[in-house]
Amino acid sequence: MYCKKLVAVLGVLAIVLMGGNVMAKTINIDINCTMKPGGSEEAAINKFKESVENNSAGNMKVKIFMSGQLGKEKAVLELMKIGQTQMALTGGLFRTMFAKEYDPITIPFYMPSWESIVAYLEGPMGKKIGQLAEEKGGVLDFGPQKRAPRQMTSNRKITGPDDIKGLKMRLPAIPIWVDVWKEVGALPTVIPAPEIYLAMKTGQVEAHENSLVSPYSRKLWEVQKYIILTSHVYFPWHWVVSKAWFTKLDPKNQEIIKTAIAEARKYGTAMEDKKDAFYTEELKKKGMEFITPDVAAIRAKAMPAIEKAIKALAPGVAEEVARVSKQ
Repeated sequence: MYCKKLVAVLGVLAIVLMGGNVMAKTINIDINCTMKPGGSEEAAINKFKESVENNSAGNMKVKIFMSGQLGKEKAVLELMKIGQTQMALTGGLFRTMFAKEYDPITIPFYMPSWESIVAYLEGPMGKKIGQLAEEKGGVLDFGPQKRAPRQMTSNRKITGPDDIKGLKMRLPAIPIWVDVWKEVGALPTVIPAPEIYLAMKTGQVEAHENSLVSPYSRKLWEVQKYIILTSHVYFPWHWVVSKAWFTKLDPKNQEIIKTAIAEARKYGTAMEDKKDAFYTEELKKKGMEFITPDVAAIRAKAMPAIEKAIKALAPGVAEEVARVSKQ
């Protein structure tokens, strides 16, 4: 009788322990993005979550943190180095932090298209960025996701560089952007993003630049007249993963995450194109006039600042940019 009870107790204990082991195998994945909900970024991350949780039979759980809830990009990248945060859909700071000399993408009017950006990042220089990010930052780069090109908005009709002379233009605090627009003739003013609308309404600035989500979400048709299609920067998102965390996963779970990222990048890129087209139509409906300027002339005017930035890049980068720009 005693032996039967002992066997029963041991059986129950084994079940409990087995259940505990199953629970212990659940992998929690926090993923951060500084963008607000509602954009292509959130759509892509939701696609990632769906793929991971379905393909892992629920053994991996993804928690999404939009609007930089876990911190700004730099802080989150630092947390990823020690494995405190598992993943992020992060912006251009990733490249400038770890591989500035291999980053021509941040230079305005330099790289001509989204296709050239992808080709560059998939080539030898892109691989160098990934290598340096892994060595210096402990993060693994799993590829870019499209961010629509940055355009201008203005209260002044702009068709070429002469129209930019003396233009009070809001810019973020990115030195090369300030240098390039100053070279063209603008009067750059660094103003925090939340203050853009008020600065335009009060006349502190007359123009700004960003992807079309900015004038749409900020209702800039109330304080701006024109959209100037400069497409001067394509500033991709990067899917990055903590190396300290990822390397501890078994190969099967690593493959699930890689597959999910590939699906999410493709889906997010398609959604970005769809949303950019939507913003275009809506801004036109709101009365904003779209102008296609002489981008080549603006670029030529900016060339001294562009060439200065190119000289600071690593050997071979300019040649690689030239190669991918011809494709």
